[in-house]
Amino acid sequence: MTRSPANEGLLPTRPLGRSGLDISVLGFGAAPLGGIYRSLSNAEAEQTVAAALDCGLRYFDVAPFYGLGRAERRLGDALRDRREECVLSTKIGRLLRPPASGVRPQSMYVDPLPFEVVFDYSYDGVMRSLEDSQQRMGLLAFDIVFIHDVNRRWHGDEVDRRFDEVMGGGYRALDELRRSGQVKAIGVGVNDSDILVRFADAGQFDCFMLAGRYTLLEQTPLDTLFPRCEREGISVIAAAPFNSGILATGARDGAKYFYTDAPADILDRTRRIEAICERHGVPLIAAALQFALGHTLVASVATGFSSPEEVKQAAEMIQLPIPMGFWDELKAAGLIRQDSPVRLA
Repeated sequence: MTRSPANEGLLPTRPLGRSGLDISVLGFGAAPLGGIYRSLSNAEAEQTVAAALDCGLRYFDVAPFYGLGRAERRLGDALRDRREECVLSTKIGRLLRPPASGVRPQSMYVDPLPFEVVFDYSYDGVMRSLEDSQQRMGLLAFDIVFIHDVNRRWHGDEVDRRFDEVMGGGYRALDELRRSGQVKAIGVGVNDSDILVRFADAGQFDCFMLAGRYTLLEQTPLDTLFPRCEREGISVIAAAPFNSGILATGARDGAKYFYTDAPADILDRTRRIEAICERHGVPLIAAALQFALGHTLVASVATGFSSPEEVKQAAEMIQLPIPMGFWDELKAAGLIRQDSPVRLA
C-alpha cells in the first residue's frame, strides 16, 4: 500500500494490474445510489458521495443497471467538480431503452428511472453504452470499463452465446479504447469465478471485479482464479465484502446473503465468526472489509454506501488494527482457509 505526504488524509492505494492506475483500498460502489436497498433523495446521494471524498476514497464504480440510470446521474452530479481527483469505472452490456410496452418494468431497485434493459455486448453496443453513460453522468471519460454480468445467473443457457458475442465484438471495442488511451484499464465484473478464468483465457485484461466470492464466507478463488490472475498480472477488486448484508449486520433474523435470506449453514458460520470477533474485540465489519486485502492480488474492496455514516464507519474500519491472533483463530476453527493470506492494518 502507498500513501505519500502529499496525499495525507487519503486512504492507502494499490496499483491496478499493469494499467498505471492506483486505486484506494476502499472503493465506493454506487448501486445504492440507484435505490437497491432503499430509496434515496438526491440530497442524500450527494452527501454520501461528499462524505466518501472527505474520508479519502478515490475509487468510484457505477453501472447503467444501477437504478436504471439513476445512480449514474447522481454520481456524475456529485463528482463533476472533482472528477480529476478520482478513478472512475463503469460497465457495459446493458443498454437502457424506453419500455416497448409503455409500461414501467419491474425492477430490483426501489425507485429506478423508467427504462428497460436491453442486453447488448456487441462492438456497437459497447460504444453506444459508453456514450450513453457519458451523457447520463455529464462526464467525458472513464478510467476503467468492465464487461458486466456475463454469467449464468443473468443469461442462463444463453451464457455461452453472450460470451462469444462480447469477445467477438465488445472486447474488441474496449481493447481499441485502451490502446488509444481513451480508457486506462478494461476488465470483467461478475459474481462467478469460473467465468473469469474463461475470460482470462480469451483476452488480455487489467482487472476483474469479483462480487461476493472472496470474503470471510468463501475463498474458492484461491484454487484457480487467483493463481491465474497472478500469472497474468490481473488485479482483483473484491466487491460485496459483506455478501450483500450478513457480514455487516451479523447473523440476525432476516440477514441477507446474496440478496436472499441467509440459509441455516451461513447463519451458523457467521455466528461462529462473530464469537471469535467478540473474543478479540474485532468488529465484524472491520474483519469483513479487511479480509480480502490480505491478498496482494486484491487492489481494492468495493462496497455500496447509502449514507455518510456508512462511509465514515467503513473508512475507519478498513484501517482498524486487527491482531494476527484473530486470523489465526479463524483458521484454526476452519472458518477461513489455511492458505488465505491475511494482513495487519
